[in-house]
Amino acid sequence: MKRINIYLFSVVTTLCSFANAGTLISTTEIKVKAPFEMPAIKVPDFKNCKKLSIVDFGAISGDKDKTTQAIARAIDQANKIGGGIVIIPNGEWLTGQVHLKSNVNLHLMKGAVLLFSGNPNDYLPAVHSSWEGLECYNYSPLIYAYRCKNIAITGQGEIKAKLDVWKEWYARPRAHMNSLKRLYYLSVDNVPVQERMMVNDSAHLRPQFIQINRCENVLLDGFRIINSPFWTVHLYLSKDIVVRNLNIYAHGHNNDGLDPEMSQNVLVENCIFDQGDDAIAVKSGRNPEGWRSKTPSKNIVIRNCTVKNGHQLMAIGSELSGGIENIYLNNCTVADGAKMFHLVFIKTNERMGGYVKNIYVNTIKAGKIDNGILGIETDVLYQWKDLVPTIERRLTPIKDIYLKNIKADNVKFISKISGQKELPIENIFLKNVIADTIRGDQKYIQENVINFNEKK
Repeated sequence: MKRINIYLFSVVTTLCSFANAGTLISTTEIKVKAPFEMPAIKVPDFKNCKKLSIVDFGAISGDKDKTTQAIARAIDQANKIGGGIVIIPNGEWLTGQVHLKSNVNLHLMKGAVLLFSGNPNDYLPAVHSSWEGLECYNYSPLIYAYRCKNIAITGQGEIKAKLDVWKEWYARPRAHMNSLKRLYYLSVDNVPVQERMMVNDSAHLRPQFIQINRCENVLLDGFRIINSPFWTVHLYLSKDIVVRNLNIYAHGHNNDGLDPEMSQNVLVENCIFDQGDDAIAVKSGRNPEGWRSKTPSKNIVIRNCTVKNGHQLMAIGSELSGGIENIYLNNCTVADGAKMFHLVFIKTNERMGGYVKNIYVNTIKAGKIDNGILGIETDVLYQWKDLVPTIERRLTPIKDIYLKNIKADNVKFISKISGQKELPIENIFLKNVIADTIRGDQKYIQENVINFNEKK
């Protein structure tokens, strides 16, 4: 599904000279209109780059080891020559981990399926990653980019995760929870990340499918994703990113579709989400991790997307300790029959701190919603509630939330906002936010809110 609104952006192409003096990469600047000042987003253009088929580097369909090695060699060669397009041809290619490098475009031809092994050992050695907002060394994400510039994953093919072991790890037994507890205290004590090794017999911290970690100038365009061990597309401490025309299906545990975390200058457009968790979840680190980074998620525009299933169309939090601001969700649709709790859900707790401000939601259509159009909760702790105590109490200021032209068929309420007496939520503006049927007794439920404004 491609519904690109040309009038909403303009592009300028300029030569760049990033990782290698002889780079063949150019960059495209995409200017995006938003209710806040939005910097132009720089993404790579590989039109002048050499194509490198993984077959020429020894890939054999059905041979995981040879294909994994061939992809790594092709990526290395593309990086060394200053920019290249690594081609995944038509057919199914079983592989282990894929680690991108600067100036590389991983391109999936139509009919190509890059099938990722379900064996955790294929994602070792451990890499610098994170789990639910806490940094650690963990199993490599299936596709991993760390400190890269000018990278892309493109094409009309498909990436798919085998869930052999990961689905067994969806459960959270005592050993797993104890590992989470240990990681939490390692973060609180500011133990160096390289000493936070979470790969052992009991932690079972599943990796993300795609993690873009500390990268710049990123394009994800056109491909389909099926299944994921954990979060599906994780944009972590990165900037200048365009995600467009993706079709994501993942119905396992914690299978968010897209998680921008402590990332900035992001455009998401024309994507389809079919998720077992939130379709889009904007995050910014948990507790000390977010406080130390001082890197908010900021300047994120999401438009022209369709959600077939997902707990929320857009969640904000609960990991938001670094702050979240300037988010614009525009012209999106929730498909009839989707199972959804809220359209927009802002969630935090007394341990998070951070802040939320300047959230704009405009022109959304949905059918039945289990709860309501807008939810804001300030006491959401999930499994952490009884796992660890509140070591440092920091409340989250939440203000300046704007919803306009939103229509749902059937809801329990329009909005439910639960602020804290010590720090009320401020400035909530709803204009033409309606539902045909409201199942509950109240349209607007609120506690500790200052300046709630609703207009037709």
